[in-house]
Amino acid sequence: MKARIAWHDAVSFVAESGSGHALVVDGAPDHGGRNLGPRPMELVLMGLGSCASFDVVTILKKQRQRVSGCVCELHATRADAVPAIFTAVELHFTVTGEDLDPVKVERAVNLSAEKYCSASKLFEAAGVLLSHRVTCLDLDQ
Repeated sequence: MKARIAWHDAVSFVAESGSGHALVVDGAPDHGGRNLGPRPMELVLMGLGSCASFDVVTILKKQRQRVSGCVCELHATRADAVPAIFTAVELHFTVTGEDLDPVKVERAVNLSAEKYCSASKLFEAAGVLLSHRVTCLDLDQ
């Protein structure tokens, strides 16, 4: 896996993934940024949520669950001192679909957290406290 980060202006950068996708990363205005894109630590948090969501949806589809939506909202706490690392992150999954089995949805989230999500394991290895909540919304009811 590769990535390339090129300085653009002030504290703005263009980040390009090895697969050829690019986005602008920028700092907050109080740090000289112009709010042109997400902050670097926001990207780290978004990566965690994306990795975990990928697992949850994939597991549920393999279980033949009729998933129509999966939203992962993350709430992170950071240290007050520099470096302002994450100290705790709560991931709240809201999974929607038809005839969803809440036990299978809960199990998919647990499997992601305990076994499959590489980003979760990276956070845990760094000492970040991760917690998970699940809301299962069955569209048939």
